[in-house]
Amino acid sequence: MARIKGFLKKALYFIANPRLLLCLGIAWIITNGWSYICLGIGIALDIPWLSAVAGAYLGFLWFPFTPEKILTVLIAIFLLRLFFPRDEHTLGILRRLFRREREGGKKKRDEGSE
Repeated sequence: MARIKGFLKKALYFIANPRLLLCLGIAWIITNGWSYICLGIGIALDIPWLSAVAGAYLGFLWFPFTPEKILTVLIAIFLLRLFFPRDEHTLGILRRLFRREREGGKKKRDEGSE
């Protein structure tokens, strides 16, 4: 129970980091937000082509298997590294997770070759 509690606490600190939230917001605007804004402008100003383009993209986003969520997180991590290169707390957690996954995959490959 203590292990789960520690993991949840670490995950909350990671996600609630204001720098990461800012980068996630900017990444969301890049991948999704523009279409919501364009749809609102297209409807408000009666611009059919703008509403059609935004609506088509939004329709694509609502499919369950669109890669947009992964792309948003990747853009947010890139922006975090770009805007806040000295944020050792968040970037350190990402580096440790990446290193752990890379070493875990290497161990699995080594076990499979034996």
